[in-house]
Amino acid sequence: MITHALSATSFRDPAGFMFEDDGTLFRQVNRTYRGHYDHLIASGLYEDLTREDFLVPHEEVDSTGPVPELVYKVIAPRPVEFISYPYEWCFSQLRDAALLTLAVQRQALAHGMSLKDASVYNVQFHRGRPIFIDTLSFETYREGEPWVAYRQFCQHFLAPLALMSLVDRRLNQLCRTNLDGIPLELAARLLPNRSRLRPGLAIHLHLHASMTRSVARNPRAPSGRRFSRHALLGLIDHLETTINRLRDRPAGRGWIEYYQDNTYTAESIETKASAVAAHLDRVKPGRVWDLGANTGRFSRIASERSISTISFDLDVDCVEANYQEVKRRADPFLLPLELDLLNPSPASGWLNQERPSLLDRGKPDLVLALALIHHLAFTGNLPLEGVARFFDRLAPWLVIEFVPPNDPQVARLRQSVDGLHHRYDQSHFESCFGRYFELVNSQPILDSGRVLYLFRRRSG
Repeated sequence: MITHALSATSFRDPAGFMFEDDGTLFRQVNRTYRGHYDHLIASGLYEDLTREDFLVPHEEVDSTGPVPELVYKVIAPRPVEFISYPYEWCFSQLRDAALLTLAVQRQALAHGMSLKDASVYNVQFHRGRPIFIDTLSFETYREGEPWVAYRQFCQHFLAPLALMSLVDRRLNQLCRTNLDGIPLELAARLLPNRSRLRPGLAIHLHLHASMTRSVARNPRAPSGRRFSRHALLGLIDHLETTINRLRDRPAGRGWIEYYQDNTYTAESIETKASAVAAHLDRVKPGRVWDLGANTGRFSRIASERSISTISFDLDVDCVEANYQEVKRRADPFLLPLELDLLNPSPASGWLNQERPSLLDRGKPDLVLALALIHHLAFTGNLPLEGVARFFDRLAPWLVIEFVPPNDPQVARLRQSVDGLHHRYDQSHFESCFGRYFELVNSQPILDSGRVLYLFRRRSG
C-alpha cells in the first residue's frame, strides 16, 4: 500500500501542495485552481517557459491525490537535484534568480497571466542555472490590478541584493531569520544615505517602505489606483534596470588567492589532482560534496565526469568566482554554495520543518575534504574524533587531505588559538578515522608533506 506523505515545505498555497509517494515528489492541484491551471496550459505559457528552461516541466499522472475531495489534477514535476536557499547563494546567484523571476512575470503578462507570489524559494539552481519551480504561482491576469507580488519581490530579492551590494555581502544571512524576505523598513534603515540618490532604490525600497508604514497605520484607506498592462511592464523593466545596476561587493579578504599563496608546487597540485581523479574513477559516485572547495578547482574534476557536484565554501569571494566559472563553462553538474561547516544552515520555519537543514536535504555518495581538516581542528577547535564522526554520518566514501602540524598554513592557524587545541598529528588522525572508516588508499602529495586518503565507511 502506498502512503502519501505531505510535504512540510508546501502548505501555504490553497491552490495545491507537494506530497511524496514512494520517494517521488508530486503536486496536487486543487479544484480552486482549475481555471488558472487550464489557462497556464492552454495559453502556451507553460510550453514557452519550459522550452526556455525557465520553469520546471511536469507530467500529469493518474492519481486521486492525498486529499481526493479537493483534487483537480496531480502532476509530477521533474526533480531538482538539490534544494538550496538564498542565504547559501552568492550575490550573482541571487541576482540571476531575481532576473529570472522578472522574466517569468514578463512572459506571464504576455499570455494573460501574472505571478501571484514572487518568493525567492520559488527559484532553485538546476543544471548550472536558476529555474522557477512553483507551477501554481500563476494566476489569470485581471486588467487594471497592480502586481500583487511586488512587495514580496522587493523583500525577497531587491532588499538583500541592495544590502549585499552597498553594505556587506554577508547581509544575505538576514534571509535565514526572515523567511518572508527582509522587511523593507529594516532594509531602508540599514542602507547608506547615498542609496536614496539611486532612483530605483529610492522608489522600490525607501518610498516603498514609507508607503508600507502608511498602509499599516491606515489599512482601510482605498488606493483608488489602477495599473494598466503597460504600467506593469514598465514596473518590471524598472526593477530589472535597478537590479542590473547593483554591483557585487568583493570582500577582499579570505582564501580566494589560496592556490597562488600556499606551500604547493605546480607538481604537487598535479599529483593531488591526479589522485582525486583516480579515486573518483574508482568509486564512481553519483553525487559528490566538496567541502571547503575554494573556487572549485577540484570540484570540477568531479563535474567534468558528469557527477552531480556541490561545491561548498565559507568564503563569499570564492563562491562568487566559482559561480562565474560555472556560468562561463555552462557546467550543468556543478552547484557552488556558501556554507559555514561550523554553523550549517539549520531547519527553520513552521515546526522547524518548512526549510530543512542542510543535512536533511540529501546526502552525497562521496565527500571531498581537501585542505580542510586543519581549519576544523584549529578554527573550530574540534577534536579529530568528532570530525571523523561527522564525515561518517555524511557519506560512505571520503577523500580527505591531512595537513601536517609543521605546514605553514597550520602554523598560522595555531597562532590564533594560542596553543589551546586538541591533539593534532597524523597517527592520531589515522586512529580517529580508523574507528569509522576502512583505509583504502593513502598517497603522499609530492613536495608538500601532505597526505591524501581514500576512506570507505565501515559496515554496521
